[in-house]
Amino acid sequence: MLLPGAQLLHRPLCCLRALGHLPSRSLMNLRELVSALNDFASLSLAESWDNVGLLVEPSPPHTVNTLFLTNDLTEEVMEEAVQKKADLILSYHPPVFTPLKRVTWKTWKERLVVRALEHRIAIYSPHTAYDAIPHGVNNWLTKGLGACTSVPLHPSTAPSYPAEGTHRVEFCVDNTEHLDTVLSRIKDIPEISCLTTLPARVEGEEQTRVSLNCSQTALVEVVALLSQNSLLYHKTEILLLQKPLLPHTGMGRLCTLSEPVSLSDIIERIKSHLKLPHVRLAVGAGKTLESPVKKAALCAGSGSSILKGMEADLYLTGEMSHHDILDAVANGISVILCEHSNTERGFLSELRDMLAIHLQKKINIIVSEKDRDPLQVA
Repeated sequence: MLLPGAQLLHRPLCCLRALGHLPSRSLMNLRELVSALNDFASLSLAESWDNVGLLVEPSPPHTVNTLFLTNDLTEEVMEEAVQKKADLILSYHPPVFTPLKRVTWKTWKERLVVRALEHRIAIYSPHTAYDAIPHGVNNWLTKGLGACTSVPLHPSTAPSYPAEGTHRVEFCVDNTEHLDTVLSRIKDIPEISCLTTLPARVEGEEQTRVSLNCSQTALVEVVALLSQNSLLYHKTEILLLQKPLLPHTGMGRLCTLSEPVSLSDIIERIKSHLKLPHVRLAVGAGKTLESPVKKAALCAGSGSSILKGMEADLYLTGEMSHHDILDAVANGISVILCEHSNTERGFLSELRDMLAIHLQKKINIIVSEKDRDPLQVA
């Protein structure tokens, strides 16, 4: 009677061994994943005022199987992330922006941090780094205009550049003793770098050419030092060091449409692209819904500071101040407003597909279903 029972026990064991041959779920270490995200969009491209990167980190080691994408991390979205067993939330807008003095249950942003740590969920925010990259939010927004070419309104400069400082100062000294004195005093000035001396022949005389890089602040002190010797001062050259521009990278976009399109047609294209039933419109002075649009300046989110002063037929953004709208209209520029996050959220589906390739499909990537713009038409 025992033999059949033993055979019954043996069969499930065979099944378990067979299951052992199935591929295991792919995981990524959090720090490895954060490094890959930084490679996708360098955080150095973000605006200086922004708070980007890894904002909340559970105690290591922390592995990630599910990456959860959202535009805004609200408490409702956090509960969705918990239910879907997210290990890392990528929130386009940083949920922690103003520094927290305490982490309690009192305010909703503090509660987000508490909930994240309770459930071992990391939080990462790219924000304006995604605005700047060529394959980012603003590039996605241009697709709502139709066929066009675009350039950044405010191009980004190379974040890492061999030259340190903002200026290079070069001068020649013909007296060794004088050289030692000048170099000694220059070395006492803060924010001086790349100080070099090379032999040089000037007007047939052997001299020493001194070259240094310095900050704007240090430049004032260097010039003051050199001006104490009129001959030395007149031999001084000051060069402005400019970082090279990064192609197709920067804030906002100036788009030139392949063919002029009426303002009314542009509105319909944008509504279709953003999946919106309506947008807000201010028609430029002297323009109508049938006026042609050839050039459009756009900026996802809040675009006033980026769009201001730009020459175009149309401004497209999420929100602008009342007075900036009046200025644009007075200059004959029409304005389309779609609400802040409506000009950003649709990018998440495209981001999911790009990250899947970038991360070699090692982890699950899902987009929030609860994330939405807080404003609605009543």
